[in-house]
Amino acid sequence: MKNCNAPENQSMRRMLPIACATALAVAFTVSLPQPTHAAPDHIVVPPAPAPGLEAAEGLTPFLVGHAVGTQNYVCSRAGAGVKYVLFTPEATLFDDDGKQIITHYFSPNPNPKDPNTSATVVADGAIRATWQDKDTSTIWAQVHPGGAATVDEKAIAWLLLDVVGFEAGPTGGDKLTSTKQVQRFSTQGGLPPSTGCSSLDDAGNQAFVDYTADYFFYR
Repeated sequence: MKNCNAPENQSMRRMLPIACATALAVAFTVSLPQPTHAAPDHIVVPPAPAPGLEAAEGLTPFLVGHAVGTQNYVCSRAGAGVKYVLFTPEATLFDDDGKQIITHYFSPNPNPKDPNTSATVVADGAIRATWQDKDTSTIWAQVHPGGAATVDEKAIAWLLLDVVGFEAGPTGGDKLTSTKQVQRFSTQGGLPPSTGCSSLDDAGNQAFVDYTADYFFYR
């Protein structure tokens, strides 16, 4: 019987050191500090240039979009004269990989608690800044009290906006529906031009001005 078991015992003696070495290697690897990587949705928000632009305590940024588009103005009567008035932005927001994620514009807010005060459009909600995700979830927001600051005289203001309406997409898209506030930071361009709206004859003129900005969404 000893002769029959000898090969098996010898094999076991050869395998044990290998098994022990493997176990030690695994344990050593686990014990080593593992490299840390930023999560794919890791977001770094620039410092707010004014207290009124800081997001509310307890909110966390969950999405950032880099906007490329235009601020669209129309020359309108203002008292005895005229001035350019913003009638809508038109922008596409991209993620850090350059993929289109959100469309930005103005539209009526369907929230009945945010009615339009204009008698001519009383049937619609107030016209608000609007963001629609590619999943068709949509939010509407207005500027937070004191939530505007001019950081660059050659660019539109940095803003903090409060969400006043939201809607899931018709197929259940809900990426934006938890948004509570939006910051518009790092703006470039977008100011109305200095020409084309100086007399009543210019009323109705339109100007589409290129701009870029970063939008941070908080929940």
